[in-house]
Amino acid sequence: VEKILRRPRCALFLDMGLGKTVCALTAVRELMYNRFEVSRVLVIAPLRVASVTWPAEIAKWDHLNALRCVKILGSVQRRKLALQTVGDVYVINRENTQWLVNYCADYLGRWPFDMLIVDESSSFKNPKSKRFRSLRKVAPIAKRIVLLTGTPTPNGLLDLWAQIFLLDQGERLGRTVTSYRDRFFDAGRRSWANPQVVYEYKPKPFAEREIYSLISDVAISMRAEDYIKMPDRVDNIIKIEMPAKLKKLYDEMAKKAVLEFEELEAKKQVTAGSRAVLINKLLQIANGAVYTETGDVVHVHDLKLEALEEIIEVNE
Repeated sequence: VEKILRRPRCALFLDMGLGKTVCALTAVRELMYNRFEVSRVLVIAPLRVASVTWPAEIAKWDHLNALRCVKILGSVQRRKLALQTVGDVYVINRENTQWLVNYCADYLGRWPFDMLIVDESSSFKNPKSKRFRSLRKVAPIAKRIVLLTGTPTPNGLLDLWAQIFLLDQGERLGRTVTSYRDRFFDAGRRSWANPQVVYEYKPKPFAEREIYSLISDVAISMRAEDYIKMPDRVDNIIKIEMPAKLKKLYDEMAKKAVLEFEELEAKKQVTAGSRAVLINKLLQIANGAVYTETGDVVHVHDLKLEALEEIIEVNE
């Protein structure tokens, strides 16, 4: 929270479970209601996170209840109405970034948000993507920008350039991805047909140390293992022997991908049209019940439930 308050443009590279969302919202509340530095905040996030996580996080914490959350989601008409709704924190899915930037430019004539939060900022790692090119137009306008992600470099250090560019327009890692690549990477695997085509770039020996040093003032990184102490997981595998009759059903399904059950004087058929479906049906049989073509459930056995009852009885 202090990092966000001190640095108008910063990145929180925090592992899952370390509270990126509540940290950002706590800073927003301070900046909005105590310091009066921002008035409208835009959050760009994956669809499910925008729809569920951000509104739920505001509702969960007492100190955030005053924040009014508006979802810019759904049809074009609903998104337009949402932009006209009075609120504090506006959330939109990342796929609509280009639409929002264009709409604000063409119809509103201005960028109405003074703070920008990009959740899962690694989804803006590709400098050629439409969402990145749209966001780079308005990034210099925003008074404050916060990047949030637990995986800033999913495919390597090359992924950092576009994200940091949104913060400083190239001040730290270079104004173009080409200059960044030339400075910190060597060409790796190339095309045999055309050596000019490079498939991968390998970081130079000094690259990681120097890149992290350059962005250390605007980025903070925290690993869950350093802050969340969990007991070691204990795997207790309970093996259940499959009776001969059940094994015969299982093998028949595996071989023919078709099973017929006589139940209540009616035949119910289980079929698998692909290998993926077949694997799913075999798992269902092993678990004790399987779905038919019509959606009916055929009971096969209770072996796992019986084993569970035994475990409960022993530990009572």
